[in-house]
Amino acid sequence: MKERMILDDAQISRSLTRMAHEVLERNKGTENIILLGIKTRGEFLADRLQQKIVQIEEVSVPTGAIDISNYRDDKPGRKLADEDIVIDADLNDKHVVLVDDVLFTGRTIRAAMDAILNSVRPSKISLAVLIDRGHRELPIRADYVGKNIPTAKEESINVALQEVDGSNAVTLTG
Repeated sequence: MKERMILDDAQISRSLTRMAHEVLERNKGTENIILLGIKTRGEFLADRLQQKIVQIEEVSVPTGAIDISNYRDDKPGRKLADEDIVIDADLNDKHVVLVDDVLFTGRTIRAAMDAILNSVRPSKISLAVLIDRGHRELPIRADYVGKNIPTAKEESINVALQEVDGSNAVTLTG
């Protein structure tokens, strides 16, 4: 198996800066925006996006995490739990920006939307992903994309983040 570097630390940072600008431009500022990172790496990417927004606008937007493991359609005996969303803000009537590392089939995003809509009614849900690799099984698309990487099904995208893995890089293995 051969591994190829897709994004290094600086390229990840630039992608997140661009994505933060896009979120602010499309929403005409920070009002009613909430960043919700899908555990595990999406949580840290949401924190980084929030830091970029603070650098640009000098305003901190509410940021939290969502655990979708109880909502996955490939796990039998799903149980819905209120503690799956961890944030100190009301999501009702807010624009929730889901943040994840890789968009592949769309099933993780669907599970995240199910988790959100199980307990709250946001005014809008949009999606920010560091990597969009294609191969959708559900009609889901990202609103904010760091980089589009067309892949073969047998290839894999590996996202390493300092907070989890000790380094920042996106690689393609295949």
